[in-house]
Amino acid sequence: MQFPTACGGRPVAPPLPTLPGSQSIVNILLEHGVDTVFGYLGAAVLPLFDRFRDLSWTSSLDMISPSQEIIMSKNKVKNEQTCKPGSQIVVDILQEENVEVLFGYLGGVVLPLFDKLYDAPIKFIIPRHEQGGCHMADAYARATGKVGVVIATSGPGATNLVTGIANAMMDSVPMVAITGQVRTELIGNDSFQEADTTGITRPITKHNMIIKNPLELPQALREAFYIARTGRPGPVLIDLPVDMQLAQIPVSSPTPIELPGFRNRTRGHARQISMAAQAINEAERPVLYVGGGIIISNASEELRTFAQKANIPVTMTLLGLGAYDQNRPESLDMLGMHGTAYANYAVQNCDLLIAVGSRFDDRVTGKVKTFAPHAKIIHVDLDPSSISKNVAVDIPVVGDAKEVLAAMTEEVEHRPRDTWFKQIAEWKAKYPLRYDRDARTLKPQYVIEEVWRQTKGEATIVTGVGQHQMWTAQFYKFSRARQFITSGGLGTMGFGLPAAIGAQIARPGETVIDIDGDSSFNMTLTELSTAVQYNLPIKVCILNNGYMGMVRQWQELFYGKRYSCSSLQNPDFANLARAFGAVGYTVDKKEDAAGVIEKMLRETRPCVVDFHVDREENVWPMVPAGKALHEMDGLNLFEIA
Repeated sequence: MQFPTACGGRPVAPPLPTLPGSQSIVNILLEHGVDTVFGYLGAAVLPLFDRFRDLSWTSSLDMISPSQEIIMSKNKVKNEQTCKPGSQIVVDILQEENVEVLFGYLGGVVLPLFDKLYDAPIKFIIPRHEQGGCHMADAYARATGKVGVVIATSGPGATNLVTGIANAMMDSVPMVAITGQVRTELIGNDSFQEADTTGITRPITKHNMIIKNPLELPQALREAFYIARTGRPGPVLIDLPVDMQLAQIPVSSPTPIELPGFRNRTRGHARQISMAAQAINEAERPVLYVGGGIIISNASEELRTFAQKANIPVTMTLLGLGAYDQNRPESLDMLGMHGTAYANYAVQNCDLLIAVGSRFDDRVTGKVKTFAPHAKIIHVDLDPSSISKNVAVDIPVVGDAKEVLAAMTEEVEHRPRDTWFKQIAEWKAKYPLRYDRDARTLKPQYVIEEVWRQTKGEATIVTGVGQHQMWTAQFYKFSRARQFITSGGLGTMGFGLPAAIGAQIARPGETVIDIDGDSSFNMTLTELSTAVQYNLPIKVCILNNGYMGMVRQWQELFYGKRYSCSSLQNPDFANLARAFGAVGYTVDKKEDAAGVIEKMLRETRPCVVDFHVDREENVWPMVPAGKALHEMDGLNLFEIA
């Protein structure tokens, strides 16, 4: 097979003895020192191109697909350029972007790339499934704030990334996915392990593209990193055919990224900021409602300064947990469907709601028509498309949370708001998060509280999706940004274990704990083998109730306890962990839990603890679907006699 090339040439024929018009054109070009010609073939210019073929010129026609431009230059000029295979160009740019860790899985059409990675100073983590690798890259990005990178082969390798990419898209996680593809000449022919990767992932990526011209590869890869981390972050996919990896490509230096259609407004409009500050100064019952945008923009310190200067209580979304220290008295903890009663009541009774880096998700608002009915709403967000998308707002401010909060802090004034804080204190006293602490059975909430107590609230916590996720959000109090890593928008079961691996790689030497459900854990448990292979001391606490817990809760409450297909037959998770080479414990008695957690935290190998918790424990409070935020079920469980 002849691979495309951007360097080198072909043997040339001696000049013709006659001088037709086409030859005269060529001669005049040479006389004027022209060493490069750009153009495209057509019937009317075939005589001219025939002269190019026969003279001392080289054409890169073989390199560029027929739909692209044809570049013709003198053989000696091209030969003077330094060229490298596309696979080496990729590795060089990964190092240029300061990529220290890669996640991914091998396959035939990415072997040229993996061959160059063999000598690269980049740590590579091989998962047991591409989806697991994608979640690892996702969690690595969340834990560090850097761009996570995942690599997969074509066909099933690429399609196995889809769930992980969609998860990153929903939660605004910066990620670059590099997928292999069949040779360009085979694309569209249903070749072995061919899939339309760009078509499949277009709705779930911030940007994607397939490389069919090797000269485009260096800039495309640099732009991928730029797009992934700039503005509202998100995943970018580069589909790379194997012949593009083998192509000889001129080495180029980085150039400034200029994307005319990509505008990133960070400062916020001064007039809008002043209007927001005036509304805050006039409010009697304001509430700050903050989301993951605070964490993405590294604005936690600005949030703390702003909230304390203006004297405003703070409630957080699931992805916003850790943006504000939950141990501070201004914290209302999480709001929403399974949020605290005092947060939901505060939102429903406030006269000003200040939303920063949050998107008014349906799990937060409940019935939209009745959400914050007495409040004027300020919305600060970097993404203008999020403004008034779900809830109409009164004062929009488009800009980066870090910059906008700093600017607003200059204009807000301290207000005592004693009556408002007194009311909040009454709600906190009457409706705390509670469960039956006197129960003889092992309660999942007790396990989480004990983990929080023994880690002093300092561990990095990762979860899967389900009841255990909500209990973790309720009972583990987070004090810093990037401490809580979970799947929010997509709600991806199986996220916990691979995400714990990614977080542990991001934070070597720190305690990383996956609080997981049995159903969630079952989906990706083979990644235990990955943790063992790389000697990662992750801890896994499985809250094992033998059900798809949240599904079972909904079946109990809304489907007459008809538990259709929601019960599980689980393996012995402790023995399973030991089979993988990890440490495994089983806890089925409340009195044993604290001691085993202590052992778990001392382990230096991957450790799984299987907690057999109360099978039919529910998450309370709960705002049923279609109800207003203040219409919570389960509040009687929290009332203090």
